[in-house]
Amino acid sequence: MTANKEKYENSALYRTRHSTAHIMAQAVLEKFPEAKIAIGPAIEDGFYYDFDLPRPLTPEDLESIEKCMRGIIQSKVTFERKVVSAEEARQVFKDQPFKLELIAGLEEGKLDDDGNPLLEKPEISLYTQGGFTDLCRGPHVQISTEINPMAIKLLSVAGAYWRGDEKRPMLQRIYGTAWNTPQELKDYLWRIEEAKKRDHRKIGHDLDLFSISDEIGAGLILWHPKGGRIRKIIEQFWTEEHEKNGYDFVYTPHIGKAQLWETSGHLGFYKENMYSPIEIDDQQYYIKPMNCPFHLNIYKSGIRSYRDLPMRYAEEGTVYRYERSGVLHGLMRVRGFTQDDAHHFCRPDQMPAEIDFVLNFSLHILRSFGFTDIHAYLSTRPEKSVGDPERWNAAEAALEQSLKRAQINYDMDEGGGAFYGPKIDLKIKDAIGREWQLSTIQFDFNLPDRFDLTYIAEDGQPHRPYMIHRALLGSLERFFGVLIEFYAGAFPVWLSPIQVALIPIADRHLDYTKDVAGQLRKAGLRVMLDDRSERMNAKIRDAQNQKIPYMLIIGDKEIENSQVSLRLRNGENPGPVPVSVLIERAKEEIAKKI
Repeated sequence: MTANKEKYENSALYRTRHSTAHIMAQAVLEKFPEAKIAIGPAIEDGFYYDFDLPRPLTPEDLESIEKCMRGIIQSKVTFERKVVSAEEARQVFKDQPFKLELIAGLEEGKLDDDGNPLLEKPEISLYTQGGFTDLCRGPHVQISTEINPMAIKLLSVAGAYWRGDEKRPMLQRIYGTAWNTPQELKDYLWRIEEAKKRDHRKIGHDLDLFSISDEIGAGLILWHPKGGRIRKIIEQFWTEEHEKNGYDFVYTPHIGKAQLWETSGHLGFYKENMYSPIEIDDQQYYIKPMNCPFHLNIYKSGIRSYRDLPMRYAEEGTVYRYERSGVLHGLMRVRGFTQDDAHHFCRPDQMPAEIDFVLNFSLHILRSFGFTDIHAYLSTRPEKSVGDPERWNAAEAALEQSLKRAQINYDMDEGGGAFYGPKIDLKIKDAIGREWQLSTIQFDFNLPDRFDLTYIAEDGQPHRPYMIHRALLGSLERFFGVLIEFYAGAFPVWLSPIQVALIPIADRHLDYTKDVAGQLRKAGLRVMLDDRSERMNAKIRDAQNQKIPYMLIIGDKEIENSQVSLRLRNGENPGPVPVSVLIERAKEEIAKKI
């Protein structure tokens, strides 16, 4: 468990939400006595509970359940804990098959009451409030009146496979939220509504940016021309900045022999997330889930001297990972994606400076895309880890000192590092306060050992280099999804697939409009000429809906004065300007990336 998660699970708000989930289950059973109950944990910003019900729930059902919940809260029920044997628990839940399965897992010491793997065999505890008893480890509030009945809300119903397994029964999952005050609830509901408006799937469809086709396969993205144009701009900027900063570009295959993935450990620890092998010449090949093993093979293709270091390999490599269909989500969770990986190889004495470099480079790139509210999380050594403890300590110290020198706010996530090394995660906040995790700067003490990476030091002996894995944007797909939601589709001028919409009022204005279009294209601007036989206001409205930064209206007056009438997507109307002025304005905003 990471430090942040542990802090949340020990908070009063967590207890409130967990207890509210139990109260919701009690209300559901009062309405549907024949219901079968599964699990109901507190989650970030709320809670959920899974049910097997005799019929699909309606919005009216949610209102009724919520009303019942308020009544239970106001009745001052207490939460009583009792430790029982597995047999006693089975008697309590003899008519609840999902609970019986959970009890069996607890008894065997395999899974907890939420279905998560256990490190040791736990005690079995029940919590009872009013006439409802649940299998639960807690914690809960002492009495229901600690929950504010006016600060709870049931939000939605979704399908959820039992244990996340599509071969198991489909249940109905009720999502809800609970806060300390009605105002906090009101603020949260506003954020939800705003998030719906920013949903990258809806905006992606409305702006014709990307799609996902059942004919091609779930989790596989089709980039449409406008989305592809934005991707190209991102990739060009990414390439130029890497060239300026001393990276070498590498390109690697999409498949590799089974032996490669055995050496890397993926077949031992990650096989369930890899696609099935391909048989070629009586050998098994796997489509790559990661780029790392290929980069390590490039490093070890020759003898490396201490004089060669640091070495920086960068690649936009497409990888494929099997994700269950239930967790796929637009661009945010996919099966095929392009990861902007980089691997840094350096000597111990170079390591602090290399961390400074990669951190400042990452911050520069993120800020260039308009992400200014950036917070860092430093994750340290977990209980189970590999690698020399001295190297861990040195790496953690270097990461923390680098954060201090960069003057960026950060939190410690004690024990939250990967088993193979500590890391920095960079997260940004958007306009509605949501946090998005983007860049990762990750030490790896595992793969250099597995692939026996060395360099010849000044003493003439082979030494192990430090390896730093850096995912800057993460994946282009997810990064694009974040960009869409961050800007609500109104991309800054430099990223907009169409920067200028030209709107002639009548056909007689078309020749002059085409001439203006030529001037703008020559200046490097991306132009759309709307010569449809639609009314001018309809064309303007369509351009605004497409979130095009500049709209140039051209009629008799504009032609007479060799000008264009400028309108902006935000509704501002600067009025007539010479074409040269528009070009200068656009170039300035592009240069500033606004």
